[in-house]
Amino acid sequence: MTRALVTGATAGIGAEFARQLAARGDDLVLVARTADRLEVLAAALRAEHRVDVEVLAADLLDEAGLARVDARLAQAEHPVDLLINNAGFGLVTDLVDSTLEQELQHLALHVTVPLQLSRTALRGMLPRGSGRVVLISSVAAFTPRGTYGAAKAWGVSFARWANLRYRPRGVSVTAVCPGFVRTEFHERMGVAVDGIPRALWLEAPQLVRLALRGIDRGRSVVIPTVRYRALAGLARVLPDRLAAVGGFRRAR
Repeated sequence: MTRALVTGATAGIGAEFARQLAARGDDLVLVARTADRLEVLAAALRAEHRVDVEVLAADLLDEAGLARVDARLAQAEHPVDLLINNAGFGLVTDLVDSTLEQELQHLALHVTVPLQLSRTALRGMLPRGSGRVVLISSVAAFTPRGTYGAAKAWGVSFARWANLRYRPRGVSVTAVCPGFVRTEFHERMGVAVDGIPRALWLEAPQLVRLALRGIDRGRSVVIPTVRYRALAGLARVLPDRLAAVGGFRRAR
């Protein structure tokens, strides 16, 4: 029986991963800051899919919270076979306008935290000769889009290297790079999305379905849909001033 640990599991992409993994029979360890929301989702998944669902309420930016999740990944009994590093948030402010604390927390959640959790997961998976590590990145990783794009680019580079290194030993590492997905993410950022063309939006179920297909095949980078693969490829060859066009603006 496969057991997956999903961070940022109570909403959006993380919750959809939990639903689709449970639907195919995977047991779950759900991680997020809000215990009540975790319990509601866990109860629904247990009832509908008859899978085992553990709830681990933890703030990954808190040293003690991160240590609890790290310890669960290191646990030999009921080991985690699939780690999905999904927790994250975006900053709409410019680097010189945001506080240093905001930027360091943003960097930690997108880089330091998944680095630590992925390392711990790999140390358990490699001796078993099987497992999968996933980092939820973004197509912003291929564009000059502030510190968010820079942080997400780390996940893509890490996955490309780690998959090359560890896949021959039975453990794949994948960066999933979605574009605009209809979740709470942009609302929580406080950005306007009315100018984004309808054709660029993805629904979370579609995104996760396509992502799992690539993850199961052991790909290092998964960019769901042909249109986003084309946009990511174009961004790599365009001059920076063109690739950066279309950044976020604050909602009024």
